[in-house]
Amino acid sequence: MKILLIGSGAREHAIAYKLSLSQKVEKIFVAPGNGGTYVENKCKNIDIKNHDELLDFAKNNSIDFTFVGPEQPLADGIVDLFESNGLKIIGPDKFSSQLESSKSFAKKFMNKYNVQTANYKEFSKKNNIDEITNLINYPAVIKADGLAAGKGVFISENKENAKKVLKDLFEKEILGKASEKIIIEDAIPDFECSVFTFFDGENAKTFAYSQDHKKLYEGEKGPNTGGMGSITPHPLITEKQKENIINKIINPTIKGIKKEKMNYKGVIFFGVKFKKDEPYLLEYNVRFGDPETQSIMYILETDLVEIFESILNKSLNKIEIKLENKISQCVVVAAKGYPKKYNKNIELNLDNFNSKIFHAGTKIEKNKLLSCGGRIFSIVEKAETLSKTREKIYSQLKSLKNPELYYRKDI
Repeated sequence: MKILLIGSGAREHAIAYKLSLSQKVEKIFVAPGNGGTYVENKCKNIDIKNHDELLDFAKNNSIDFTFVGPEQPLADGIVDLFESNGLKIIGPDKFSSQLESSKSFAKKFMNKYNVQTANYKEFSKKNNIDEITNLINYPAVIKADGLAAGKGVFISENKENAKKVLKDLFEKEILGKASEKIIIEDAIPDFECSVFTFFDGENAKTFAYSQDHKKLYEGEKGPNTGGMGSITPHPLITEKQKENIINKIINPTIKGIKKEKMNYKGVIFFGVKFKKDEPYLLEYNVRFGDPETQSIMYILETDLVEIFESILNKSLNKIEIKLENKISQCVVVAAKGYPKKYNKNIELNLDNFNSKIFHAGTKIEKNKLLSCGGRIFSIVEKAETLSKTREKIYSQLKSLKNPELYYRKDI
């Protein structure tokens, strides 16, 4: 079996690694891939990003199916393109991808189908900033409507901070067109949980609850990032809370997707926050999360190819999805200065690591491993307890002496 995997992050490396363990797989073509997928078993990087060229590659190389890792190709309609040409691809079409690519679209969908979510107001550049800050409750969660690579959410404790954020979004346009429209939500006080569900268009299976650490600094402080680490399963969630997520968020979402006749198959990632035992949906993502995927794939027992085949065949109800009964932990190593300005082409030496490394912003040039992004790689471990995974990971990270690299020490 030949598979085309689209993406270049640690998420895609983790998916490629898991696919490579399947006896059904002959070759995984990763477009464009990274320094890790370059050397991963059964993988071959292909330097193609253009959708039409990817389509031609899939046709000319007898690709059995394509899996899309990141959100941008989905929002740009790659599923529509492949399916209209008779090719198998996993992911939602362009219309369905608006559940992630437009916060406004998603909130309207949530309200229409009684998905429990925070109260919100919607604004645009046309609104007066002073008027906006007088109309909202504090603390307020300000979100760019469009895709912002995990960096489009801002928490404002007071009016002054909200004004600064709104000026950055509307006047300085720090997120470009993504923030031409915004939504502002009431803040939900307790912990957050990333929930992952496979969906084949008919059947849904929720298989993982993960903890993501979004903030740059220890103690969940500083700016939002794409994610600095993850733990699977979530160390805080209770069975009662899981039950409430299923009943108040996942089931009404699936009902809504079917009612709207959305062309959706693949992964639904629910970003949930709690007020005591009550879950509130913060956002939909229409793909796997990063860094959650790294910790999930490392303890996924079920053959990922068989899961993907069941999604394509609408037979997800016939497969059992199993995770090892262990704690899996991921810590992200980033370039110092991320998520703002940071250096690239940092030379990396990962030879001393015994744990699994999933690459993100890396490339190989003249036989040297160099950085080429903000989040550079993830180190992943599994054990019976979280203290054991922490010990394994952080004892190795101590060997990183390069002052240009940064990681959180409290994941």
